Amino acid sequence: MFAFFFTCVCLGANGYCNRAIKRSNCFHASRGKNPCHMNSNPYMIGFGIAEIIFSQIPDFDQLWWLSIVAAVMSFTYSTIGLGLGIAKVAENGKIRGSLTGISVGTVTQTQKIWRSFQALGNMAFAYSYSLILIEIQDTLKAPPSESKTMSKATLLSVGVTTLFYMLCGCMGYAAFGDLSPGNLLTGFGFYNPFWLLDIANAAIVIHLVGAYQVYCQPLFAFIEKSAAKRFPDSEFITKDIKIPIPGFRPYNLNLFRLVWRTIFVMLTTLISMLLPFFNDIVGLLGAIGFWPLTVYFPVEMYISQNKIAKWSTRWLCLQILSIACLIITIAAAAGSIAGVILDLKSYKPFSTAY
Repeated sequence: MFAFFFTCVCLGANGYCNRAIKRSNCFHASRGKNPCHMNSNPYMIGFGIAEIIFSQIPDFDQLWWLSIVAAVMSFTYSTIGLGLGIAKVAENGKIRGSLTGISVGTVTQTQKIWRSFQALGNMAFAYSYSLILIEIQDTLKAPPSESKTMSKATLLSVGVTTLFYMLCGCMGYAAFGDLSPGNLLTGFGFYNPFWLLDIANAAIVIHLVGAYQVYCQPLFAFIEKSAAKRFPDSEFITKDIKIPIPGFRPYNLNLFRLVWRTIFVMLTTLISMLLPFFNDIVGLLGAIGFWPLTVYFPVEMYISQNKIAKWSTRWLCLQILSIACLIITIAAAAGSIAGVILDLKSYKPFSTAY
């Protein structure tokens, strides 16, 4: 379920980024005189069509090249966002904002509390990657052991990711203070250089192509293996049709894979167009998925695997960590739900124009 809604978020984010590219060029052409209202739905549909094609990649281990491209794109747009934030601070000649966050008056005290909780959900969403760790580990070669390689890779990736998130978040807030947009690259905190913004948003679009597949492929594999196990005599589910491709190995076309993956992508595309309030949904998904998948189950498995005695110092510390993350999850969910309720008051289905 989390993977399903994560892919909806990818589609929604893709629509925002494509729309941002179009608006950036429109602002530049009109020199800011045209409000440049755009609709994200055509871009989401286009992204959905692309994902239908990429979803026909049979196995997770065949995505290595797409994963590398996505990683490079991630560094690209993060570096651009950080650089623009630093440049804006230098242009202002001062650091805007305060240590306590947005000023009461710009928003009410209640709004500030709910938005702070929602922000926790957004941060939690960024670290909800535990679903795919085992799948990635299965693609590694030994020696050294897969677990050792995965531990080092996880530590490095979390460290680098956290560093970039902190730098981009802090510099973005220092650049705009109370006027900081929800997204530095798509919220038009920056208008120039427009070509650099286009590159950054294009990098996000390419990154999301890979992110969609990385989260979907384990779900695809689970459904298809379960179907094959339950209906072993069904040719529709189990039979592969070899399609020759000049210069490459034949492609194994499976009709069940073609139909069910296409329906899956179509559903996620439809839902992403129905849910235009992006930040609130991201916060809610982050809150729902963070504690059970990233904290509770890994902690309990660690305790069981290492046979940590109940009520020992280590056991207590792990339980305190788990409970603290549960409290954060509940707060983040409450803030995100409050945001969704507020958005629903002015909500119109399939209305993603801005």
